[in-house]
Amino acid sequence: MQEVVRPLPLLGDLCCSPVLQAPLEAGDAQVLAGALKVLADPARLRLLSLIRSAEGGRATTGVLAEELGLTQPTITHHLGALFDAGFLERVRDGRQTWYSVNTDGVQTIRQLLDPAQ
Repeated sequence: MQEVVRPLPLLGDLCCSPVLQAPLEAGDAQVLAGALKVLADPARLRLLSLIRSAEGGRATTGVLAEELGLTQPTITHHLGALFDAGFLERVRDGRQTWYSVNTDGVQTIRQLLDPAQ
């Protein structure tokens, strides 16, 4: 099995404090705005929810397509966007790819709005 993770920078790695605590630098705002754009899609939010609540906290494209009633290419597109933004991890097992939620990516969004996180 080959594990692939794309990290989203944690706010601790960025130069500034969360939005509600202090102004963000332009570059940090750009990175975080891109991440929020990825999340601003109902299908992607549902995918995160389905993956997180699946048995073992992971799911395959086929199962997710069936759950959402969307085609596998559409699901693959959404999963790719979530992965590229750092919200998902994926593990390839032969021809199957398993997706799980990258808790670091989710934590970044929590920290963005709530410095106590």
